[in-house]
Amino acid sequence: MGDLNTKDQKWIKHYSSSHTILLFGEGDFSFSTCLAKTFGSAVNMVATSLDSEVSLWSKYIRVHTNLKVLEDLGCTVVHDVDATTMSQHPLRPRRLQLPPCRISFQRKLHRALVRGFFRNAKKLLGENGEIHITHKTTYPFSEWKIVELAQQEGLLLKERAYFLLWDYPNYGNKRGDGWNSDGTFPVGACATFKFSFIHTKLQSLIL
Repeated sequence: MGDLNTKDQKWIKHYSSSHTILLFGEGDFSFSTCLAKTFGSAVNMVATSLDSEVSLWSKYIRVHTNLKVLEDLGCTVVHDVDATTMSQHPLRPRRLQLPPCRISFQRKLHRALVRGFFRNAKKLLGENGEIHITHKTTYPFSEWKIVELAQQEGLLLKERAYFLLWDYPNYGNKRGDGWNSDGTFPVGACATFKFSFIHTKLQSLIL
């Protein structure tokens, strides 16, 4: 599972300070900051964004503050990382995280993005790793059929857990694009889907 020393580990929902965690698709980095502040250290975390650092500053009011917290706690932060081609990136941690996805594209495009994410993420999984995706579960989002997409890439659904925004203090979901990129959107019915390789024990973790 890529775990570190578990003697004094701290937990927030599914995530422990003993885990090695790679996060994709960060917006204002409030999710990774939430984990890091709970753990008291982020030396075992790598947080990435699709946007450049300069672009982030123009989109999110609190991103500078969050990045400073992550830096102080030892997190590795990398920008311009595409989750659909990440297996070609020099970053190779063994536990991964993807916050709730932005939902401004058409369903067919979203399915292609998720399939590309699974295809690349599984190449980063260690012996005991998992891939986590947090996603809306009501129509039309249920039509993405992410469990089916995962199976097509040789991944098995291990667990589906309710996602509640208030379980992650100071995390704010962001639209990410357009004139209101720093705005939030209703989370509604949402779940964290946990996947691992079929016929194996726990693999690397991607959220």
